[in-house]
Amino acid sequence: MKPNVGRAILGGFAGTLAITFLMYIGAPMMGLQKMDIAAMLGSMLGGWTMGMIMHFVLGTIVFPLIYVYALFGKLTGSPAVKGLVWGAALWLAAGIVVMPMMGAGAFGMKMGGVMSAMGSLMGHLTYGALLGWIGGEAEMAGQSSAAAV
Repeated sequence: MKPNVGRAILGGFAGTLAITFLMYIGAPMMGLQKMDIAAMLGSMLGGWTMGMIMHFVLGTIVFPLIYVYALFGKLTGSPAVKGLVWGAALWLAAGIVVMPMMGAGAFGMKMGGVMSAMGSLMGHLTYGALLGWIGGEAEMAGQSSAAAV
């Protein structure tokens, strides 16, 4: 059993839009510095635009496909809870591996301390919840996508 792939990709897109909004608009409204993921990724990929494209490719396609094919059947709880767990795992991976590689320190601590780390956690949890909620319930193997929607 796996969730509907198309709906998971739609959920990943919605989640990516939400986390992007939180980074660029929400964080400054809460008194945090803007978390410019596109600039951070772009520093390794050749510029801001390439960084934003990579951010959306990862959030809309790569992470939802990993969720659908590798994780959904192994996680317990509702689809939203499964998405929250995946969002928390992505936050851990970003905080331990990606952010230090990009010079932001563990969990982005060099970018704003604990508030920055908590902001990142909230963004990743929002991403995961939307991915899981929109991705929805599992479908039986062989069931048509139209019947599952």
